[in-house]
Amino acid sequence: MTPIVECHCKPFALNDQLTIDGSRRGTYARYDKFMPVVFGDCVFDRASRELTCRGAAVHGGPKLLALLELLLDAKPRALTKDEIHKSLWGATFVSDATLTSLVAELRAAIGDDARSPRFIRTIHGYGYSFFGEVSAATPHPGSDGLTTTYRLIVGDREIVLPVGDHVLGRSGEVSILVDEAGVSRQHARITIDAHTATLRDLGSKNGTIVNGSAVEGPVRLTDGATILLGATALTFRIVEAIGSTETLTVRSRTNL
Repeated sequence: MTPIVECHCKPFALNDQLTIDGSRRGTYARYDKFMPVVFGDCVFDRASRELTCRGAAVHGGPKLLALLELLLDAKPRALTKDEIHKSLWGATFVSDATLTSLVAELRAAIGDDARSPRFIRTIHGYGYSFFGEVSAATPHPGSDGLTTTYRLIVGDREIVLPVGDHVLGRSGEVSILVDEAGVSRQHARITIDAHTATLRDLGSKNGTIVNGSAVEGPVRLTDGATILLGATALTFRIVEAIGSTETLTVRSRTNL
């Protein structure tokens, strides 16, 4: 039997990501296992084994990512501590304290709080469950059979831009942090929809430049566009691939 890791599947369309009752509270297991998924400010790409939160790569060990993957796959079912132990460590004996420490490390990585959790719930005397909202960071299928992903590139660093709004700036609350003195706290916003990518300046002090021209209104971004925020130059890329035969992976590395 061919291992599942060798299967290249076309991603589900957004309308297919519905639960039986028609709501959009679908579980991770309903999505193509190769798709990057989004929860809160985090993107988990199982294919490339990368977890990014608030635009920054999380440098956790393989057990941390394995625990996250395990909880997402089981969502919304709670896993017992014994199930988690067997999955992560097999027959090797480890104490409950080791699992508790790993859960705490994962919570810190994804910005969760044990006292007021958004993602990982502790079931005392039983185990853990992932209960936060999860959606697929889907590439966009076109009529020609191609799938499209959008990215920002700075040097060898790449940031995936799923559907939605992405604010760039110097504030700790923005989607993409550009830590440079000439950049405003909320400097510009890139909006990705099903077919286009649009940039708007958010009234920044020094303005935003796209392809050498100051942004004065909504600007539609094209492949290879150069975006200048202060002294930081970013390249916008539109990447296409044949969706039915190729699995797209997203590498989201930042801290610009």
